[in-house]
Amino acid sequence: MLDHVSFSVPQGKTTVIAGGSGQGKSVLLKLILGLLRPNSGQVLVGGKNIAEMGYRALQEQRMRFGVLFQGSALFDSLTVFENIALPLRERTPLKGEEIKARVHATLEQLELNGHEEKYPAQLSGGMKKRVGLARALQLDPEIVLFDEPTTGLDPVMTREIYDLFTRTQKRLGYTAVIVSHDIPQVFALADQIVLLNRGELDVFTDPSQIPFSTKPQIREFARLVLGQQTAV
Repeated sequence: MLDHVSFSVPQGKTTVIAGGSGQGKSVLLKLILGLLRPNSGQVLVGGKNIAEMGYRALQEQRMRFGVLFQGSALFDSLTVFENIALPLRERTPLKGEEIKARVHATLEQLELNGHEEKYPAQLSGGMKKRVGLARALQLDPEIVLFDEPTTGLDPVMTREIYDLFTRTQKRLGYTAVIVSHDIPQVFALADQIVLLNRGELDVFTDPSQIPFSTKPQIREFARLVLGQQTAV
């Protein structure tokens, strides 16, 4: 449960939300998308309160988002091309050659050329993440949400995916929000870190600030997870 938490996400930057299991990381993403409604308070996106929107307004607002789901959430019965093209077919008036051109441009950007006719079962874990990101970017989102994007990947592939995220975000300039338990590796991507613990949160602009927190639980986190001695 989240208790009177408050933070802002800087535009065009990467915010990492971290914490243990059951601390509310994925709940925050669902609140941002309007999949859950808070009992009190506001969830502001572009100055508009998601928590008060009706269905139609919420659907329009969600067009501003891209989402890379945990496990990528690809459709097994669709090829890579069809998975990536799906948002364009469902949410835009684009047809035929226009969709083909958009998808192939994304395939090239994310180094997926030659894989467009494959099915998800034929892809490695890292390739599935690339396809999931490609699909999330098809509607040119202002904000991209990542839910545990490196789950199931080995350390080498995790580094490759993080490098991909960094390059893509810098090239396209979207606002990124990454929920992850991959600490401290994921902190290398962050312009801002949000740590969740027992319904409360703390915000840091640099991992080096964490050991200097005045809260005992954050200092213990730095010692155990980051392997850093806390300040005396």
